[in-house]
Amino acid sequence: INEAWPSKTKKESKDKTVFLSTPVKVLKGITVTKIPRQAYRTRDITGGLPRIAELFEARRPKDPATISEVDGVVKFGEIKRGKREIYVYPEPAEEGVEPQLYEVPAGKHLRVHEGDRVRAGDRLTEGPVNPHDILLIKGPRAVQEYLLNEVQEVYRLQGVRISDKHIGVIVRQMLQKVRVTEPSDTDFLEGETVDRLSFRDENDRVQKRKGEPAQAEPVLLGITKASLTTQSFISAASFQETTRVLTDAAIRGAKDDLLGLKENIIIGHLIPAGSGIYRYAEIDIQPPAGYEAPPPRVEEPVPVPVPVLTAAALMAEEE
Repeated sequence: INEAWPSKTKKESKDKTVFLSTPVKVLKGITVTKIPRQAYRTRDITGGLPRIAELFEARRPKDPATISEVDGVVKFGEIKRGKREIYVYPEPAEEGVEPQLYEVPAGKHLRVHEGDRVRAGDRLTEGPVNPHDILLIKGPRAVQEYLLNEVQEVYRLQGVRISDKHIGVIVRQMLQKVRVTEPSDTDFLEGETVDRLSFRDENDRVQKRKGEPAQAEPVLLGITKASLTTQSFISAASFQETTRVLTDAAIRGAKDDLLGLKENIIIGHLIPAGSGIYRYAEIDIQPPAGYEAPPPRVEEPVPVPVPVLTAAALMAEEE
């Protein structure tokens, strides 16, 4: 065994790797090395709740990983002022297309090597992933899958099984807004954040008039901000910041069309789901022509047996 590991230092060398450089003669039953047993820690769901809050609030990590924006081959550059240069050359190579340059701290651990092929959205360095970067590079579908998988991973570690549809409802509301990049012939302003359905309706109106529709990019909002920016001011006011929400609605002269579940529950109306959907409200069901309703069914009363008291039974009760 290597001379750097004498037999007198067994306790100090339990976590060290043993290298055999020359043939060594050992006897049966002699312990050559020991592998330390990993200490497993039990965690409860409270340890994962901060991670759940971070995902649902769409917070930007403190030290996020660097993500490649293009498909290509990795090439390392020089280290300048404590920053390492990483180039990603697009594939297939196109004339006039310059490689994508990323500058990362020199001491940060890399996940790629020289000559590795990466795809758009792959991490180049270690660290947590910024969901906003995934949205920008890979689109809404990818960030939906990322949030769904990360939330399920937290609950899966605790043995909790949750159907994807419950998390999907929350993630859908987080991506309900879009930011207008090109207003064109619509009434929107550049940089304005609007609801996805309102954006679609406005574009449909403009296209019917042979106009040019607006262009927009998806926006990822946390559940708190998404709840406060909903179209219904009744729903937003019931969540938090009630005074500010009602004041803003009064100044704008807002009108609530009661299209959601929450505002209808607050007012006391039927929720717009199932038989309570608005398009079913005016339906009048009539029987077909010539249909005669059957006569009402008359149920005969069921006779109730009356107990018969005999003289012998009365004498037995008195005794």
